[in-house]
Amino acid sequence: MTPHINPKAEIAPRILLPGDPLRAKYIAENMLENAEQFNEVRGALGFTGTYKGEKVSVMGTGMGMPQVSIYVTELMKFYGVKTLIRIGTCGGMLPDMQLMDLILGTGACTTSGINRHIFNGDFAPTADFELLNKAYEIAKEREIKTYTGLILSSDMFYGENKKEDSEMWKKYGVIAGEMEGAALYTIAAKYRCRALTMLSVSDGPFIDRDLTYEEKEKGLKNMFEVALDTAIAF
Repeated sequence: MTPHINPKAEIAPRILLPGDPLRAKYIAENMLENAEQFNEVRGALGFTGTYKGEKVSVMGTGMGMPQVSIYVTELMKFYGVKTLIRIGTCGGMLPDMQLMDLILGTGACTTSGINRHIFNGDFAPTADFELLNKAYEIAKEREIKTYTGLILSSDMFYGENKKEDSEMWKKYGVIAGEMEGAALYTIAAKYRCRALTMLSVSDGPFIDRDLTYEEKEKGLKNMFEVALDTAIAF
């Protein structure tokens, strides 16, 4: 037992990490077999079941890097989780992106001060290459429109971002904005674990509508399947 996870069932060595706990519940009920709930502390619902005969866990982490940092640290340090895939949504920054396109974050830039509390310099957190490569192969085999590139992890959803700031990030190869990836990659580096941030486009400056809450919770099946098949490969 740790302060934020009180396991009532086994936690698998591979885990999917949506921000929304109800997304975790949906995956457990619809995509895993014999799923058992292992956590409900603070509403961070976690479940373990099997997928194609392999044990997989899924757990909601909430929003933002401070919150996800707590959960992934406890999962890696105390519960032996070795493969972690964040499955979230993002703002797509490229003109040809459409809703539910898949994005694999090769590395995570950030406007947060999270790593400045650790390093005397700038740390460049990146995805695990083998995990990233496997996910890309699976997505391409299924003809899912997929982008790979840098993501930007921000502390603020309702920020005061200027258009010129967004253009500068894009100029240097950033393709999407989200709120957790940099923390996941940094902590995975510390504990020598595999980590990947996998995102579905939910909005963007070139898209005329946002995904609804229901679409975010239940309509991202392509991403869920790619994440599950990637997870059980390791």
